Amino acid sequence: MSAPPKTVLTATPEEAAEIREAVRNADPATLAEGRAIAGPEHAEDLLELLKDPDVQASIDDLPRPVTVENVRAWIAKFAELREAGNGLLIVVPDFGKGLLSFAEITVWPERASAELAGAMRSDIQGAGAGAEGAARSFQWIFEVLKVRLIGLAAPPENERVAALIDHAGFVRMGEREMEWSDGDIHRTLYWELTRDGWKARLKA
Repeated sequence: MSAPPKTVLTATPEEAAEIREAVRNADPATLAEGRAIAGPEHAEDLLELLKDPDVQASIDDLPRPVTVENVRAWIAKFAELREAGNGLLIVVPDFGKGLLSFAEITVWPERASAELAGAMRSDIQGAGAGAEGAARSFQWIFEVLKVRLIGLAAPPENERVAALIDHAGFVRMGEREMEWSDGDIHRTLYWELTRDGWKARLKA
């Protein structure tokens, strides 16, 4: 399951309310053309994407087992999170060929913090688009959702993702034990980056 960042920030009630409102009103199309909030109409395409073993191995709170019923419930859960100002599930369509990727953002407004997870279709991984897309996502989360901290986790064996996160300037914070939706416990590497740290990296 998603867990709040190790670093504890405290938001004022006004800041937390502003973050919740930003999440409710966020439009992923402002991040990149074609990106959209996942809805019931995306369930079948999400199912096909999540069946990919490379995708399943990297995300802790995917719906398991991966069935269309569980995917629909997952979409509905994030619709509730969005309404509460606590999360977004975003998909990137491939122009009638299913989905290129998805991203789930869990937000803790009272801590001005967010967690980002997601995956690309395996046939486009390693094509160079991942780092660029990730950087845009980090910028969007900081600017649009107005949080001050982003946490990321990745399996120790996923060296490609770990290198991408390191390159983006995230700080390694050791390891975490993450509980998957089926109850299994998995060890992950863990990183954090503050908004001020991100801005300083952009200026460097």
